[in-house]
Amino acid sequence: MDANSFFFLNRDQLSLHVLQWGRPGATPVIMLHGLRAYAQTWSSLAEALGDAYCVYALDQRGRGLSDWAEPASYCTESYVRDLEDLVANLGLERFMLVGHSLGGSNALEYARQHPGRLIGLVIEDIGPGSSSVGDGAARIRREMQETPNLFTDWTSAETFWRKSRPGLTDAGLASRLAHSMKATEQGVTWRHDQQGIAEARLSITPTDLWPAVKALDCPTLFIRGMRSDFLPGATLTAMQAANAQVRILEIADASHYVHDDQGPVFNAAVVGFLHALRPALQGDQSTKAGEPA
Repeated sequence: MDANSFFFLNRDQLSLHVLQWGRPGATPVIMLHGLRAYAQTWSSLAEALGDAYCVYALDQRGRGLSDWAEPASYCTESYVRDLEDLVANLGLERFMLVGHSLGGSNALEYARQHPGRLIGLVIEDIGPGSSSVGDGAARIRREMQETPNLFTDWTSAETFWRKSRPGLTDAGLASRLAHSMKATEQGVTWRHDQQGIAEARLSITPTDLWPAVKALDCPTLFIRGMRSDFLPGATLTAMQAANAQVRILEIADASHYVHDDQGPVFNAAVVGFLHALRPALQGDQSTKAGEPA
């Protein structure tokens, strides 16, 4: 299934890039990628969802084909505003939302600020404290400090990825090389604002996600990779105890990057969860003005 590509201007006059899959007018789903990822990371999930949904994957500011911004704006507040602007641009009233890591944090905070807007929410491998304490947070900070901005050639870039993500599948590696990197006269470099993102990640205090978790008012599935160093199992259990809307799922042989490591299992879980929510839309014409759910 091919994706359509479009751009829109946000309130800061940044041009943000969006990929769209599925049937226009079908149940809308917005997807938010992780810290250094890109919209195409969701292509497999979008294809699994099929024409029963209209999927929008955003290149968040500073990533993919979207404009870069000041490092100070690479923060939850700005990302949530960008999501608000996308929702307004699409004319959506109610929709489903999926987020991985950084995208999951942004999705949770959007949900807190906009009660009643979400039909359902899927959060991949992030929870309260993930970005500030623990082995995963330390790993991300270390990567931000040590990641080169330039590689001599594509072989060097591939070597970097294989070393930093030992369990990465061949498909995952090919996706990262194609969509997060580009060739220049100087060598191979990042499509995203690596320097600005690193500066922001090392200087901005992560958002406390407990208020958002406790405020959730729609069915929410938290998915954890059982080998994840980023979302402890104890946090998963605590979130479920804190809010009856929370469902939890752990996927075996998966790290923080569950949709990469166990794509078919991850996709089946998300499709099943979202599809179970669609009967609640019967008679609800509010997903988009003038269009059926």
